[in-house]
Amino acid sequence: MAEIIQRDGTWTFDGETLRLVPGHDKNVSLLRRTLGELAVPLQALAGVAFEQGKKSGRLRLRLRDGADPLLQAAGGKLADSADPYQLQVEPDRYGVAEYLVDEVRNAHLLEQVPATPCDAYLLTGPSVPLSVSAGDATASFDGEAVRLEWNWKTEEAKAATGTRSLALADIAAVEWQPAVGLENGHLRFTVRNAPTKAPAKYDPNSVELWGFKKDPLMALVAAAVQARLPHPAAPVAPAAPKALAGAPSEAAAPAPQPPADGHDALLRRLRELGELHQAGILTAEEFATAKQAVLRRM
Repeated sequence: MAEIIQRDGTWTFDGETLRLVPGHDKNVSLLRRTLGELAVPLQALAGVAFEQGKKSGRLRLRLRDGADPLLQAAGGKLADSADPYQLQVEPDRYGVAEYLVDEVRNAHLLEQVPATPCDAYLLTGPSVPLSVSAGDATASFDGEAVRLEWNWKTEEAKAATGTRSLALADIAAVEWQPAVGLENGHLRFTVRNAPTKAPAKYDPNSVELWGFKKDPLMALVAAAVQARLPHPAAPVAPAAPKALAGAPSEAAAPAPQPPADGHDALLRRLRELGELHQAGILTAEEFATAKQAVLRRM
């Protein structure tokens, strides 16, 4: 067991999992406090380093590409102060930090953790339900749908569209971009069959961000959604052969009885049907019939 306790937070390693608990110091970022404790499995780590400084040092974790939905959604744009995989270390704890690094590295070598990118998330992402008010909206996510409620700062034409509710099955991608300089940021949801190039200010599927204190929290909403979307590196299942003329379409048949976690299975089924329709395997009529059959079971 290796543990280091600092005002910035506490890191504990038990040989299999590195637990990161944010501190209560006023300098700990709002994002880290909201995210809470993280359990990072050894298999998710690409490396760990300790950097000494004159006034303080810093522990840094490097995760394998594709292991964490938060890093996937943030795309390397999180500020150092908001990065949950960094820990400031006081000079009198340099020895403890070096010991923790040695313990993690030794376990990493013994377990022969690959350096290759992951094709599935190894961290669960932020817990849901989750609601954040920032920029021109409040974005809420309950694990099944995103809800966007506009505020008094929303562009009039965008606000006129009313509150948006986006089912997870209809979301193809999510993107978080922080405000940089004079450029505003955004939380953007790409909706299937409804692409848009409109700026976030006018896009009813986007939240516009101006760089205020709570804006980074929108990255948590993006990560919670990202964790439930297909992994970008996941193997692509081979396309089903097209049905012969006059033969009943297997994909268009009523959905089978789902297992105990049926709602997630039905959502996956809806995504699969949409992909088959987009690929031309299902006709519009077949897709509509199959979709209605799945929706009836929800």
